[in-house]
Amino acid sequence: MNVMAGARSEIYGRLESARRIWCVGAIHADLNRLAVLHDALAGRLRRGDRLVYLGNMIGHGAEAIGTIDELLAFRRHVLCIAGMEPWDIVFLRGAQEEMWMKLGQLQFAPNPREVLHWMIGQGVGATLRAYGIEPDSGFGHIRDGAVAITRWTSRVMQAVHDHPGHDDLLSGLRRYAFSTGEGLLFVNAGLDAGRPLTEQRDAFWWGGPGRFDDDAPYGDFRLIIRGFDRNRGGVIMGQHRVTIDGGCGFGGTLAAACFQPDGDLDDWIEV
Repeated sequence: MNVMAGARSEIYGRLESARRIWCVGAIHADLNRLAVLHDALAGRLRRGDRLVYLGNMIGHGAEAIGTIDELLAFRRHVLCIAGMEPWDIVFLRGAQEEMWMKLGQLQFAPNPREVLHWMIGQGVGATLRAYGIEPDSGFGHIRDGAVAITRWTSRVMQAVHDHPGHDDLLSGLRRYAFSTGEGLLFVNAGLDAGRPLTEQRDAFWWGGPGRFDDDAPYGDFRLIIRGFDRNRGGVIMGQHRVTIDGGCGFGGTLAAACFQPDGDLDDWIEV
C-alpha cells in the first residue's frame, strides 16, 4: 500500500480547514535532532493542526535511512490524531530529493561523469553511502557506457526499494504547499517572484532570482515560509517571508514553526 495514498494532487499540497500549521525546516539526515524534535512536537500537536516538512530531509548527513524511517513512523503517529487525514501531512521536495530523483536517470545525462561528481559534492554522496552504495563506484560504470550506468542506477534504486515506505515517500513529494483561507505558501528554498506557481519549474528547490529575504509579497499570499537557505543566513522572520533553517546538517539547529492561519507565529521548537 502506498503510504502517501490520499494525497489529492501530485504537484502541490493543499491544507484545508487548518487550525494551525506546523512546518519543519531542512533536516539533512540529522536523525538525532529529528527524533528529539518529534518528541517535542508530539506533545504540542492538537486536533486541527497540519504538518509540512519543507524538503531537504536527506543529504549531507549519514542517517538517510533512519531519517526516512523516523518520518514514516511519526506520520503514522500523527494520523492517529482525531480528524487527521493523509493529505494533512505534506512532504516537500528539496534540492536533495530532486538530485536523488535525477540520480536515477543518470544514464540519460549528456555528461554523466560531471553530473555525478557534482551531485556527490552537493550531499548525495552521504545518501548513497547510507544505502550501502559507494559513490565512486558509479564512475566505473560511467566509463563502460549507458547500459552499465543503468545497471548501477537500478542497484541504487533497489537499495531504496529494500526499505519499506522509502520509495513511496520519495516519489510522493510535492513541489509546494499552501493553506486555504488567509493564504500561506510553503516552499523549500525560494521562488521566482516574476512567475506564477504553475511556471516555477525548479525555482522552489534551487531558489529564484533576487533575494528571498527582501521580504516582498508574492501574489495574494499573506506569508511565504521556506525551510532551506543555501547561504545559511539563519532564521529570518519577516512580514511577508520567513526562513526557518537553523543550519541542521551543518552544525546548526533543527527548527519547527507553528503558524496560525493568518500567518502569526503560534509556537516554535528548536533542537
